[in-house]
Amino acid sequence: MNRREAVQTLTFLLGGTISAPLMAGIMGEKLNFGPSVEVTDQQEALLAEVADVIIPTTGTPGAKAAGAEKFITRIMRDCYKEEDQKKFYDGLEKVNGQSKEVYGKGFTELDAAQKIDIVKRTTVSDKPFFLQMKGLTLTGYFTSEIGATQALDYLPVPGRFDGSWPMPKGQKSWAL
Repeated sequence: MNRREAVQTLTFLLGGTISAPLMAGIMGEKLNFGPSVEVTDQQEALLAEVADVIIPTTGTPGAKAAGAEKFITRIMRDCYKEEDQKKFYDGLEKVNGQSKEVYGKGFTELDAAQKIDIVKRTTVSDKPFFLQMKGLTLTGYFTSEIGATQALDYLPVPGRFDGSWPMPKGQKSWAL
């Protein structure tokens, strides 16, 4: 996935089809006051690696550098019921299991090409998990300081509005 696809997907997500738990998480609200799944350091490291395949470091820092895994674990803990959390983390374990099955080692130990291959396989074998992971990664990345200021253009106090201004070649999209 390139940056353009990521921005388009994020725009689609924020265009009105964003899920209630994700929107609550962005706003800092808590919807889940019941029990939560305890996330291990290994699961968080695995989340960071999968997120970094979805938005890798290129000319700008990737999802791992932006701390997208911290956002995902907070959203899962605060905004999803325990049964939905279990489904999500089971999907994450399937990614690691598929990695061990195909390459004989855990996902975090793979090289970049192998990680991409496993994520591509996941898009077919466990599409619901992948779509949820992708949505959480994109939202976590583009709402982080790194995503909003380095991947997108950020203008804290914008000037006047000019709706027909031509965008220069190579111009980044604007932060939301």
